[in-house]
Amino acid sequence: MILITGGAGYIGSNCALELIKNNENIIIFDNLSTGHIETIETLKKINPNLIFIKGDLKNLKEIEDVFKIHKIECVLHFASLSVVQESAKIPEDYYQNNVIGSTNLLNAMVKYNVLKIIFSSSAAIFGQPKYLPIDENHPKNPINPYGKNKLEIENILDDFDKKYNLKSIKLRYFNVIGANRENLLGEWHDKETHLVPNIIKSAINQKPFEIYGNDYNTKDGTCIRDYIDINDLIEAHKLAYLYLNKENKSDEFNLGIKQGISVKEIFKTVEKILNQKIDYKISQKRQNEPSILISDSSKTNKLLNWKAKTPLSDSIKSAYQWELKLQKKSI
Repeated sequence: MILITGGAGYIGSNCALELIKNNENIIIFDNLSTGHIETIETLKKINPNLIFIKGDLKNLKEIEDVFKIHKIECVLHFASLSVVQESAKIPEDYYQNNVIGSTNLLNAMVKYNVLKIIFSSSAAIFGQPKYLPIDENHPKNPINPYGKNKLEIENILDDFDKKYNLKSIKLRYFNVIGANRENLLGEWHDKETHLVPNIIKSAINQKPFEIYGNDYNTKDGTCIRDYIDINDLIEAHKLAYLYLNKENKSDEFNLGIKQGISVKEIFKTVEKILNQKIDYKISQKRQNEPSILISDSSKTNKLLNWKAKTPLSDSIKSAYQWELKLQKKSI
């Protein structure tokens, strides 16, 4: 049985869906602070045997009870607060939820002899890039509490490997976009901060889109990022799970497509796909935003035999169809 923490969220739920399709028995543990019960209901329609437990990793007893009652073989850990700008405003919440919550999870795993975990990490651990594209060995110097959280958890995982033989795969995401191909699950945040869904929301609601800064050291003055489709990302998780079971060793992998696309280029692509002109305004740039972040996923390609396949246009189309569904409240 596989335990998914944060399985009511965007990436966790998509991973749960893929595992259900592969006939895996899963338990979702989520406090629903950012996830949605409707997402769980969608998954339960596909597999009524799905077990959902509402609980909080900050409460050690609640997570220990899961391992006490159920025979868990592996954990996929997605539960995390993840808004970079918010992490600077309320760092105490981020350390409590992300670092202490993760430590509670690992302590419970060790107590009940569950020694395999796949961890949802982030490119935010790298900070301002020293070179591009960013490989797994790039210096790690996070510039916000969120990135510091993720790096601290990675370090704790290394320590737990040395002391308890707990094996981990750390998957470092760059920018994830899109919805699953059946339009069952997609990006759903009560306060959306990500680029593609916010451009689409602006188009649907006919409101100007806000571009944060146009004087970065890039070709058009806007930030350049590496965008990976959610379906390709989930395929990497499936392969990482197989790799962990086969090799039984800790490792880390960057997940991106080794291609940088600017905010303005994304914006123009959305306009083209929607066949709609979208108004925008330039606002003050966010603090400590790197101009360019691009992943070198060569190691992932080689060791996991993984390669991103989804064109940007398909990712945006799926995100648009999902947003239409979301706004109709027909999930």
